[in-house]
Amino acid sequence: MTETRRERSLSFGSEAAAYERGRPSYPPQAIDWLLPPGARDVLDLGAGTGKLTTRLVERGLDVVAVDPLAEMLELLSSALPGTPALLGTAEQIPLPDNSVDAVLVAQAWHWFDPEQAASEVARVLRPGGQLGLVWNTRDERSGWVKDLGRIIGHEDDPFSRSVTLPEPFTDVARHHVEWTSYLTPQALIDLVASRSYCITQPAAVRTQTLAEVRELLATHPALANSTGLALPYITVCLRATLGS
Repeated sequence: MTETRRERSLSFGSEAAAYERGRPSYPPQAIDWLLPPGARDVLDLGAGTGKLTTRLVERGLDVVAVDPLAEMLELLSSALPGTPALLGTAEQIPLPDNSVDAVLVAQAWHWFDPEQAASEVARVLRPGGQLGLVWNTRDERSGWVKDLGRIIGHEDDPFSRSVTLPEPFTDVARHHVEWTSYLTPQALIDLVASRSYCITQPAAVRTQTLAEVRELLATHPALANSTGLALPYITVCLRATLGS
């Protein structure tokens, strides 16, 4: 991983509160598809502030959250005090061998070393367990969302389309879910502010970017004077089974 990429991957801690306020959750249909039948013990790897963790805990699953940033886990633990939240990385998962039925990774696989992460995930999974990856991507077919992309960069996550998983993972499958997140204008600001490319910009550039988003909110016909926004997403899912 390049130093710039590593810097971006570890940048979220400084904007953990904005991340929690602005980032969307994940649609139930995506989680249904990602979880293997009968799964009980689930690892949320790269859990962040617990956007996915919360949805898993609500299902009555036994969930462990792992993330490299203490600032993110602090917010997760505040919301989910009964859920184990461990400092760790995908390359060094702080769990014993054969300890979980599924490993889910939300919005984070592209930050990992894929070979090391796949090896560690295979270690902690039980035989026949599943690895599930998920990304929320903005659906820019809508006019104002496309305009937002012109300001902050268009949503085109190559990792969700081209990511491959090495052996011993098999039966790789992909799935898309279209849905809508409802948020306030301030939450949209927080969403942008919590993106790694915005966090790591020079202060003047970051200020200008956020100012342009505020201008969009104030002037776009679909957004001006609105207290609630409908932001369409396409959630991209990938799952694979641990082979023998």
